[in-house]
Amino acid sequence: MLHPGVQSGLTVPFPSPPRGGTGIDDVTTAEAGLRPQSGTAPRVSLMVEEDTVVVQGAPVAHIRNNPDVCFVAPMPARVARISLLQGHKVSEIVFFHEPDGDVVSHDTTDVKTEPGLRRLMQRSGFWTWLRRRPFGGMPSADERPAAIVVMAADTRPFAPDPRLALEGREEALCRGLTALRLLTDGPVFLCQEAGAALIESTEARRIRVIDTGPRHPQAAAGLCIHRYYPAGIDTPVWDLHAEDVAALGTLLATGRLPMKRLVSVGGPALRESRLVRAQAGADLRGLTHRHVLPGPHKLLSGSVLDGHPAHWLAPRHRQVTVLPRDTLPKRPHWLIAALTQSASPKPVIPTAALDQAFAGTLPAANFLRVLSAGDDETAMKMGVLSLLEEDIALADYVLGGEAHLPELLRGMLDRIRTEFSA
Repeated sequence: MLHPGVQSGLTVPFPSPPRGGTGIDDVTTAEAGLRPQSGTAPRVSLMVEEDTVVVQGAPVAHIRNNPDVCFVAPMPARVARISLLQGHKVSEIVFFHEPDGDVVSHDTTDVKTEPGLRRLMQRSGFWTWLRRRPFGGMPSADERPAAIVVMAADTRPFAPDPRLALEGREEALCRGLTALRLLTDGPVFLCQEAGAALIESTEARRIRVIDTGPRHPQAAAGLCIHRYYPAGIDTPVWDLHAEDVAALGTLLATGRLPMKRLVSVGGPALRESRLVRAQAGADLRGLTHRHVLPGPHKLLSGSVLDGHPAHWLAPRHRQVTVLPRDTLPKRPHWLIAALTQSASPKPVIPTAALDQAFAGTLPAANFLRVLSAGDDETAMKMGVLSLLEEDIALADYVLGGEAHLPELLRGMLDRIRTEFSA
């Protein structure tokens, strides 16, 4: 049962066994998969062939019309399989780990200028970690955002604490934030949970530190963007995780981009939960091996709210969720099915939980009616261009998952993009 808090947002009940041990395991799975961000399939030119041995950070493909923007190997590996869609659009590139491999080092002599910094971010593979709004996906090579939002808070159920991921990396975080200021004339926001400041005030010039609450979705990136700097067609806003910004700071200092991130492995189908440091694109089976209860189960990349069944850890995800699989789903009585399964959308009934599912940022019932009706113009006025599917996942959960809000939002965003690109 969901309980609205005194502040906006909800505490989402999510069963998961206690964490085994107190440490963080360092894991490199035997296999890894490189995939583009959700909803995108960029046209690429390959730089390697199958069975090629590559070092960590080696470019394996680049965007066809922007050769500087590279996809890189997440670990020292042998290229096992390259899958392309029609039109040379990348589907996935699979790697087998090669122990004792090296790491690519980049030249960092020209990173104090915007062109030099962009070139380093693109050639090192860091650019593929950026996400733009509106519409989502990676920004174009020459895009200049109106603002950048860095998320050092995550209120999704069982999410790893970003502060834990940043322990001992405060200097790298500050260096990365300082570098990001070169890419925009607008502000750089650092959203963190209330507590000790992650950066010193003397280092915060043009960096706005914002405290978020502890309940979901108070730290949803899209709602933070809508509240503090709404995205628009001509005013794109980028967002990225604070741990990635610390990785950028390390890249600037050493020339080597760290590929590992703090990942939470949880869910009711586990013997014990765990925290690991794993490479981007890690094999979910490798992260859960020997930790899953007997019986059928399914692996999600992401949280129980916005995750999806997957083989590999998605580019921006820091959670793995393991759920029991229902082998014989119950079928409702035919009369109940006839009464509840309708071709027309179900009415949105305003409730306190639905209002809290938007953290008080949007008028929930009105926004969902506009979304269900496909009223693109009104939705744009209300702030839909700042949102992506993960930002409304909690509202969909509150409505029982039967409103299909993420699908409605994606359809609306695709229509708006088509209209404005025509």
